[in-house]
Amino acid sequence: MPMNIPQSLRRLAALGALCFPLACAADPNALWHIVHDYCEPAAEGAQVRQKCADVNLAGGYAVLKDIVGIAQYLLIPTVRVSGIESPELLAPDAPNYFRDAWNARVYVDRALGRTLPRDEVSLAINSASGRTQNQLHIHVDCIAPDVARTLREVGPGIGTEWQPLPVRLRGHVYSAMRIDDADLAHTDPFKLVAPYAARRGQTMGEQTLLLVGAARSDGAHAFFLLNDHVQPGDWASSEELQDHTCSLADRSIEKP
Repeated sequence: MPMNIPQSLRRLAALGALCFPLACAADPNALWHIVHDYCEPAAEGAQVRQKCADVNLAGGYAVLKDIVGIAQYLLIPTVRVSGIESPELLAPDAPNYFRDAWNARVYVDRALGRTLPRDEVSLAINSASGRTQNQLHIHVDCIAPDVARTLREVGPGIGTEWQPLPVRLRGHVYSAMRIDDADLAHTDPFKLVAPYAARRGQTMGEQTLLLVGAARSDGAHAFFLLNDHVQPGDWASSEELQDHTCSLADRSIEKP
C-alpha cells in the first residue's frame, strides 16, 4: 500500500470500516488483526464473522477483498510475516506466496464477471518504506493499461536475466526478467530478487516487485517480474503499476 499517494489514505479509511470496532485506521497491524482475529478463527469454526474471501489453513494464507478497487484482493499469510524484508521468505521451505497469489486471481475474475487475459493480471508487493501495513500482503489486481501496452511492446526483449527496462514506468526505472514457469511451480520471485538486490548492495526491505502474466514468442506461458528499489523520490511501490479501476476489463475478451 503506497505511502506517497492519496489512495493510501482512502485504503486506511476502508480498513477502518472493514475491521470495526478495531481502531485500525492508523494501525499498521490492521491486516494482521483481520486475518488473525477474524478470518482464521472463522475458518476453524469459531463464531465470528468471516471477513475473508478464502482461508487456506493448510497453505497458511488468506485472501481478503480490499475495499479500494472494484476487484482488488490481497493474499495475506496467516502467520506473522512483516513484509518483503522478512528473512523467513528466503528459507528453503518457505511457502510460495506468489504462487498462491497467482492462483487467487480467480477472485479478480469473479468480481469482474469475466476471465482476464494472462497479461492483464498483476501481483504487487511494496517495499518496507512504500507500504502502510506491517503484515505481508500481495496485491492481486488488473495491471494499468499503459503498463500492459508497454510490456507488450518491450516484452520480446526481456530475457531470463535481470536487466533495466528501456523505458520508465511511472517515471521510475524498473528492472525486469522473464520467468519460464507457467504457474510458478518451481519459482519463487522473492528468491529471484534477493541475490540481485545483494549484488547492488541493497536490502530486501528496499525492494518492490510486480509480477505480470506473459507469453513467450512460441506461445508458452511465462511471467515478467519487475523490480524497483527505494531511492530519493521513489518509495518503491510497484502497486503504482496496477489499475484498481480495472479499466482493461472493459476491453478484455472473455476466455473459457
